[in-house]
Amino acid sequence: MSELESVLREEWGRLLALLVAQYRRLDLAEDGLGDAFESASRTWPVDGVPTNPPAWLLTAARRRIVDRLRAEVVAVRKLPLLAVEAGLTEEAQRTMADAGEHVADERLRLVLLCAHPSLAPEAAAALTLRMVLGVPTEDIARLFLVSTSTMAARLTRARKRLGGERFAVPSGPELSDRVGVVGDVAYLAFTAGYAPGSGADVLRADVAAEAIRLVRVLRSLLAPDFPGHSELDALLALMLIQHSRRDARVQDGRLVLLPDQDRRLWHPDEEAEALTLLTPLVSAPPTPYLLQALIASEHAIARSAGDTDWPRIADRYRELEELTGSPVVRLNRAVAVAEADGPHAGLRLLAGLSLPGHRLPAARAELLARAGEPEAARASYDEAIGLCLNEAERAHLEGRRARL
Repeated sequence: MSELESVLREEWGRLLALLVAQYRRLDLAEDGLGDAFESASRTWPVDGVPTNPPAWLLTAARRRIVDRLRAEVVAVRKLPLLAVEAGLTEEAQRTMADAGEHVADERLRLVLLCAHPSLAPEAAAALTLRMVLGVPTEDIARLFLVSTSTMAARLTRARKRLGGERFAVPSGPELSDRVGVVGDVAYLAFTAGYAPGSGADVLRADVAAEAIRLVRVLRSLLAPDFPGHSELDALLALMLIQHSRRDARVQDGRLVLLPDQDRRLWHPDEEAEALTLLTPLVSAPPTPYLLQALIASEHAIARSAGDTDWPRIADRYRELEELTGSPVVRLNRAVAVAEADGPHAGLRLLAGLSLPGHRLPAARAELLARAGEPEAARASYDEAIGLCLNEAERAHLEGRRARL
């Protein structure tokens, strides 16, 4: 990773937050910062990396914003260009030197603004990835399975919707609600990266990693005693455990299910961090992310697939279903119950369940095959294959059907 790529990854959200706080316009801030990074890509390889890269970028971005404000006849002061540049440079150096609390506060404002309740969850997720983490528009488009032009239009609409909103940190229950939205947004992005709905990829580890980074950023901006901090800990633990298996989930382009994965390819450092986060939460009141993280941890602590405590996992899924009423949770619970009590027990839980997509008929087909009903299993596999849009998963289902 080059110096500029590293700065883009680490500083984009901070710098953008400062610019939005100063100029109160998302479009100006983002365009100005984008121009600054483009300028750096041309000048740094020739002139060398500046002593304070973030301050250099902040100066360049402010210069471009002032130029645009002048062009729009909006600038409050009309100073000679050299005076403006000198003032911008001095202010940028001072801002970055005094970073810390001020920058953290502005970054939190930006994170929470992107999770504004006026935005639909997918729009909030896309805007957060773009504004807070600096993920390129074309990569976000790939995540949401749309063209770059379509995603650019969605982002533009989201920015306009937030145009008149106050750039402020809400308080009380509103703050807790907004933080919860950010967590849900991060998990939406993570899930899309970990289980792509269509295309050739088995997973998109880079997108999942960006979602994890978003949760880390949010946790770093909130006080440890913030009411929603423990739920963020649980969410981060859940994501880390799932992400730790990325290298074992694919073999020669083929999907490898959890029981068949080579556990030596799992990342023990990420699992250890997750378990450390979960340890103080084991006796806490159950929440959706905590229960999912505890379920994931059962796989992490099992030495092998055969050592997995499926009865405990089934109980956790029962708690989770009682808490959420989610049909997806019922599907996962049925799979766990089948492992603990046999395929017929799992099939009974699937009776009457309705879900869009291929995952329900795929699970039913697997359990029917185990129950010794190959014809019914074949029919369910055919249904799942017809509904599956992900090439790797479809190939996996075709292979399972062929082995009946």
